[in-house]
Amino acid sequence: MHELPELDVYRTLLAEQFAGAQITGIEVSNIKVLQAGEEQLQRDVVGKIIWFVERRGKHLLFHLDNGKRLLLTLSQGAYLYNGSEEDQPDRAAQVKIRFGERVLYLVGLRTNELQLLSVKEVIDQLKNIGPDPFEKRLTLEHFIERFAKKRSSIKTALMDQNVISGIGTVYSDEICYAAGLRPDAKIPVIEQETWERLYDSMHSVLKEAISHGGAGEQPFAADDTFTGGYSNHFQVYNREGQISSRSGELIEKIDVSGRKAFVSPGSQKAQ
Repeated sequence: MHELPELDVYRTLLAEQFAGAQITGIEVSNIKVLQAGEEQLQRDVVGKIIWFVERRGKHLLFHLDNGKRLLLTLSQGAYLYNGSEEDQPDRAAQVKIRFGERVLYLVGLRTNELQLLSVKEVIDQLKNIGPDPFEKRLTLEHFIERFAKKRSSIKTALMDQNVISGIGTVYSDEICYAAGLRPDAKIPVIEQETWERLYDSMHSVLKEAISHGGAGEQPFAADDTFTGGYSNHFQVYNREGQISSRSGELIEKIDVSGRKAFVSPGSQKAQ
């Protein structure tokens, strides 16, 4: 599943291209990806204007001018493409949202990953997700409190969307590396100074990833050379057997609660 940086890059690109634009048509080739019927789409989506696009954790939220919301989740392998009838993505799209001659292709969607909801329904859907890493109210003290009742590894907790929203397997490894903390470190033994480094690293890694276009594998448009640029800046993720720039040792792949994780043993400690 895409994580915060990839979705924030999409949010920016979508806002630049489609904020204030009128939806002139929508085509759904697989009815399972969207819970709304054709009649409802024609009534509540077609002809409506996108006011703005918001990111909530690992979700994108299209605000329509009639008060409805399109809630989009992009699982692993799914992506968006801004094109036309002549300029289409390599894979077939499950949903095409038309804006006159422009088409936003939604590729690789799974069941119910696009939902047409009311404001109340959005609140109900997202009420349990944790605070965003960039939320101003998420102070260091509040950040530490979010983990207070956890006994798992720090990687597992960072990926828990009810604790902090937006972080997954990729950036949990990168954040832990930046903080000098092993991803399999147990939460109860983590020291105060390490929590401070982890908090700062979370912000710095995510901001840097956004500034380099995230790690998405597919371009947003034919001339897009920005999306995915952060893949070349990974310090540990998916770099098993390569040399750590910090310790000079080989990066290892380990198992953390059934998930793969990457660690530089000489520069990441267990507390």
